[in-house]
Amino acid sequence: MPVNRILLIGIEPTLVDFSSMPDLDAAKVAHSLRAQEQRLRELGFDAAWCLIDLGATAEAVVGAALAEKPCDVVLIGAGIRVLPAHFSLFERLINVVHDGAPGAKICFNTRPDDTLEAVLRWIAPPAAPHRPSTRGSTT
Repeated sequence: MPVNRILLIGIEPTLVDFSSMPDLDAAKVAHSLRAQEQRLRELGFDAAWCLIDLGATAEAVVGAALAEKPCDVVLIGAGIRVLPAHFSLFERLINVVHDGAPGAKICFNTRPDDTLEAVLRWIAPPAAPHRPSTRGSTT
């Protein structure tokens, strides 16, 4: 059974200016990104973060990630989309995704901890793999 590939695009947390977000810092965001990726994997998705810089290599890095294998869903994180300073980067990345994954659904989270919900708005989890029951086993 094919596994749905989810590419999650976000800014490397250590590069983010958190001065306007006092409740967040790089460590909290990095922890949340790892947790969200793990939740997606537990549901059976092939999910991976593609963490980018603030623009110097971002387009090339995302383009390379998209070229690795087809994506079913591409998420662009709120840190790219919401902050006015990153608007041009967001616009450029939309075009990279459009070119590199024309058949993929595109979604957006609103904070580091709602990535799973954003993905599930566009694609259902793959069926859970069949695991033989151990009930009644004498071994």
